[in-house]
Amino acid sequence: MQSTAFPHLEARKDVREAVRALCAKFPASYWEQHDREHEYARDFVEAFAAAGFLGILIPEEYGGGGGTIADFCAALEEVGASGGGLNACSSVHAPLLCVPSLLAFGTEEQRRTLLPRIASGDLLITFGVTEPDAGTDTTRISVSATRRGDSWLLNGQKTWNSGAPYAQKVMVLARTSEPGPTDRRGDGLTLFLADFDRPTVEVQPIPKIGRNAFASADVYFDDHVVGSADVLGEVGQGFYHLLHSLNAERLYLSAVAMGIGRWCLEAGTRYASERVVFDRPIGKNQSVQHPLAADYLHLLAAGQVLQTAIAACEEHGAAAIGSLANSAKYLTTEAAWKTADDVMQTFGGYSFAREYHIGRHWTEVRLQRIAPVNNQMVLNYIAQRVLDLPKSY
Repeated sequence: MQSTAFPHLEARKDVREAVRALCAKFPASYWEQHDREHEYARDFVEAFAAAGFLGILIPEEYGGGGGTIADFCAALEEVGASGGGLNACSSVHAPLLCVPSLLAFGTEEQRRTLLPRIASGDLLITFGVTEPDAGTDTTRISVSATRRGDSWLLNGQKTWNSGAPYAQKVMVLARTSEPGPTDRRGDGLTLFLADFDRPTVEVQPIPKIGRNAFASADVYFDDHVVGSADVLGEVGQGFYHLLHSLNAERLYLSAVAMGIGRWCLEAGTRYASERVVFDRPIGKNQSVQHPLAADYLHLLAAGQVLQTAIAACEEHGAAAIGSLANSAKYLTTEAAWKTADDVMQTFGGYSFAREYHIGRHWTEVRLQRIAPVNNQMVLNYIAQRVLDLPKSY
């Protein structure tokens, strides 16, 4: 594939080249083994942190690299393009999901205590938002936090908590009061930075069909004590504080999808050129060429929208780019999924052989159309916020 196929790769070339060099030490076979054995890629995470990439988004005064979201998205895209897929990307973007909210609303003590440890890879803070009966409808969560003197008691269940078995803390959203008749739906929710190292928290991994090198879990809180110093931001305003991290997460996942889509497209075009059937490479057939060419165009267009969203985020902040962040998430994940599916068809029966890594990518990129927000809800958002259509839910 021509080096100029995706013009946005010319930006942040130093970051991209450094990440590619690091990822080359962890080939697709490494990720195949870790996925098959459900093994956390701790050595990859440690190498990523040692190279300074976990600290990209963290200011230098807190032990980070002082970079921008464009730098981190470039790094994540190259991780996705390396053959590590969602297993690799999740293991290094999950620790940073809390960073935008922590920087915007954390106390100076919280920032100085936690951010250097995140940057060094010593601390993993997971994201505790989703619940069994309140998936996309975050304002209806039921995990509660009740005051007890200078502390709070957390009770309830979170689900699909990525990385919980390896984490030391969780940034958890809990209900501290019910909104009044004139309040916004998101009022009464509070963010806490809760510890995982107590007997009042139970973590149960969820058996999954894919992304098995980075576990997801149910997390149960039973009168779990959280100190007042561990409240993140203002009591009752946690939902709005969370938006800083949620929109940034859309951009992270979009960059990941772009990387995975590029890996799949490269694998498919290479195989189409090399695989000979009926005395000719299968890539000579338009039925093989056309889907791959269309996949390239979809990825190219999605990548441009993502770059626009990243630029807007850097100029206006994550909380102000809801429409662009959601647009990028939808377009990149749909393009990457279609590419992976077409490459499955290109490989034919061999796509089911684990040694080619196609099926692993196909399974993992399918998840991105569902999480962290499913693409139907993205369309609802665009219909209401951009097209001014009536709210449908």
